[in-house]
Amino acid sequence: MTNAKQEQLIADGHRLQRERALEILVAEFGSTFNRATVERLFGDSFYSLSKARVTEFTAVLAERLTRDRLGALARIESRTAHTIPSVLFLCVQNAGRSQMAAGWFRQIAAGRALVYSGGSEPADQINAIAVEAMREVGIDITEEFPKPWTEEIVRAADVVVTMGCGDTCPIYPGVRYIDWELDDPAGQPIEMVRGVRDEIGRRVRTLLLDLGVSVEVSHA
Repeated sequence: MTNAKQEQLIADGHRLQRERALEILVAEFGSTFNRATVERLFGDSFYSLSKARVTEFTAVLAERLTRDRLGALARIESRTAHTIPSVLFLCVQNAGRSQMAAGWFRQIAAGRALVYSGGSEPADQINAIAVEAMREVGIDITEEFPKPWTEEIVRAADVVVTMGCGDTCPIYPGVRYIDWELDDPAGQPIEMVRGVRDEIGRRVRTLLLDLGVSVEVSHA
């Protein structure tokens, strides 16, 4: 098989993956949004995640990001009931601090609050040391991926927690902002990252209590 034919087969495969992912989203959100809205957000999500290169996983990741965006848009437009609070964790690369915070949040909140994460300049992959540090406390973030923040998700959040993104963090009126000054785990040894991990865990528990979400007492 020639290189041209191989490239065409790969391109056709990626196209089918995109079409499949889009149809899943249309079926899921068709009663809330029209097809044009779903297509627009999916196309934008796919483009944002494929700036480096398109892989066999890009369509699946774009589907997941679009699902979050559509859910957030529904909250903004009051198409769904706001029964639980939502928090967005933001850092530059969405590869370390914000991913660890989101991991803690999911574990502790256990579905009683929504969590999003994003970055101003998303990395290609999550920090492997952050993944290992979270695994040590029984939290698996291997299925997560760096993603850009989006307007819908920022506006849908009750609280936006920023971690070192400075002036690049989006500011919207009516949204509560908290800044957590934490060392960046990028390029650091796991001993240092463990300290950041544990501090994030403590702050997440405090934040959830502030939002009215009961949490188990930690003895860490």
